[in-house]
Amino acid sequence: MPSPASPPQTPARTKLRTVFVDRDGVINQKPPEGEYVTNWSQFHLLPGVPEAIAQLNRAGLKVIVVSNQRGVALGLYTTADVNTIHAELQRTLAESSAHIDAFYFCPHDKNECDCRKPGSGLYQQALADFPDITPASSLMIGDSFSDIEFGRRLGMRTIFIEGDPSRQKPGADRGRSLADQSFSSLSEAVDALLASIANL
Repeated sequence: MPSPASPPQTPARTKLRTVFVDRDGVINQKPPEGEYVTNWSQFHLLPGVPEAIAQLNRAGLKVIVVSNQRGVALGLYTTADVNTIHAELQRTLAESSAHIDAFYFCPHDKNECDCRKPGSGLYQQALADFPDITPASSLMIGDSFSDIEFGRRLGMRTIFIEGDPSRQKPGADRGRSLADQSFSSLSEAVDALLASIANL
């Protein structure tokens, strides 16, 4: 259920242009803790996600996926496998007239890099491809503490997705408490976000 506070606001002085979105647990069903999505057959879109992304597209917002994929470092799948999953996701989204503008993921293990969220490396990769991106005009939507901390460190607004309580990562409660808003799904978050923009 949405939190009782008001929907996330987009200040008129800083128009929202970019929505960063975590993958597992926001776009697709998160596997149980300690398990990973290794191929497309294990990738299950959550209800309402294609429609929600299509709404963001129609609103003229850039949608960028930023995801930690530690399973690559653990040898469970390869970067090519991740790219194949993302290509299949794009094809599926296209059936609903939706698309992701870019995918960035960290293939490293813990403490090996600056691109594993909450580090800023994935943002820096996105900035290199989209120089008009700024933290003030961006929003981060995620379901873990690392997602919310990623956005907060950069100065973005943040939304926490509740998801399946049985599959939340340790520290999810902290992420929820730090986020500007929380919602049960990406679909609910997008509805509230676009309503707040329309009411400015």
